[in-house]
Amino acid sequence: MEDAIRSFMTFLEVEQGASRETIRGYHSDLRQFLSFVRTTRPGDAPPLAPADVDPLTIRGYLAWLDRKNEKKSSLARKLAALRSLYRFLGRDERVSMNPAAEVRSPKQPQYLPRVLSKDDANALMEFPDGDGPLVLRDRAILETLYSTGARVSELVGIDQDDLNLNDGLVRLRGKGRKERIVPIGTVAVEALKEYHEKLRPSAISHQLSAPVFMNHRSGRLTARSVERIVGKYSARLSGGRISPHALRHSFATHLLDEGADLRAIQEMLGHASLGTTQKYTHLATDHLMAVYDRAHPRAGRSATRPAAGSIGGSSAEPVAGTGADPTIRTTDRKTRP
Repeated sequence: MEDAIRSFMTFLEVEQGASRETIRGYHSDLRQFLSFVRTTRPGDAPPLAPADVDPLTIRGYLAWLDRKNEKKSSLARKLAALRSLYRFLGRDERVSMNPAAEVRSPKQPQYLPRVLSKDDANALMEFPDGDGPLVLRDRAILETLYSTGARVSELVGIDQDDLNLNDGLVRLRGKGRKERIVPIGTVAVEALKEYHEKLRPSAISHQLSAPVFMNHRSGRLTARSVERIVGKYSARLSGGRISPHALRHSFATHLLDEGADLRAIQEMLGHASLGTTQKYTHLATDHLMAVYDRAHPRAGRSATRPAAGSIGGSSAEPVAGTGADPTIRTTDRKTRP
């Protein structure tokens, strides 16, 4: 099984062009499964082979994860990793069946992604205070995430030659290493320039392949580190901590609020399907409904209408941008995003 996992990692990297973060995630999930199975086998059992795994083993693994209070989304992701591994092994005729394909994926709860109001997004950008290199880096990270809608894996993968600050453009490498060029606002550009000016000439490499965002050892920043940085500053918001992905959701929703075309947003986000992007129309609609109920004298539904974004009266995330100054953070390139 160890050899099978190593071969699969090589396949993901060489043939699929998967990102480092994707490969690391697959490897971590598969190693966890392997560790679990080993605890269920006798000590004198031979090394586990891929063909030794059956659907019952995988169901036991998912039940173990559920007892540990793992999220349903995590269970579904770990099951998907096993399905992908066995599809790969089946292609190479190392196994005759895919045991993970016979296991039903856990049902996922339906919810709307968390989106910051425009005022909260504006406040978050201002939280990094000071002129030290790490503070300037953190400010540039927040501005770039919100200005481009980049995934965290795309952000940490940006190299020096991916930036065209004069034209306000950045090249991002998405899933499957598909590249796209997206605009980056003037505020984010200035934050990046301030950060890099502070680093020169001691820390920043002049090689074009050098990472844009670095740790204190001048190495490439990891996705986990970016999550900690965003969490640290967003903890000061009234709604509490957010993930970097919430800035991506906020980027898309705020553009849609300001009248941006859905297909343009799809291209900037790097979505293969327009259907994936359309979830943001629900958020924008919820915003319009809340504004109508609050402002129209004949709405007459403020006391009975469910909270914006709710289904059947259940609660949902706060409406994006409610009460925000519409002049803040529009699609104007001189502002955020």
